[in-house]
Amino acid sequence: MIKQRANFDWMLKELYSGVPGIEMIVVLSADGLRIARYGGDTDAADRVAAACAGLQSLAGAVAEEIPTVRGDMKLVVIEMDGGYFYLMAAGAGAFLAVLSDVRCEPGAMSLHMRDLVVRIGSHLTSPPRHKGQSV
Repeated sequence: MIKQRANFDWMLKELYSGVPGIEMIVVLSADGLRIARYGGDTDAADRVAAACAGLQSLAGAVAEEIPTVRGDMKLVVIEMDGGYFYLMAAGAGAFLAVLSDVRCEPGAMSLHMRDLVVRIGSHLTSPPRHKGQSV
């Protein structure tokens, strides 16, 4: 399970408050369960976390088709009318997702996310559950 979650909630708030345009931040496990969130409501964060599980799986499947690519998914960016979605690997079995409006430039946002992941990486380790193990 996630270690010392409360110790990084303030870091999510710091990112949310410090970068204009962020609508929601979600920390999730690889299987799509919300670990923490800042901004947005809980139900929306749960839906985002579930969708992220599919996106990281899809990114991995696409990467397998590129002969020169080795390793795990690091970052997915989706540009939409009026905003962006970012999904970044954030430790063993954990991911950081950010939804923003157009004020968040993708290059700068990925740097802010990487800084956050480095600062809280040890807290974002979510080991995979085994068959029959409950949450």
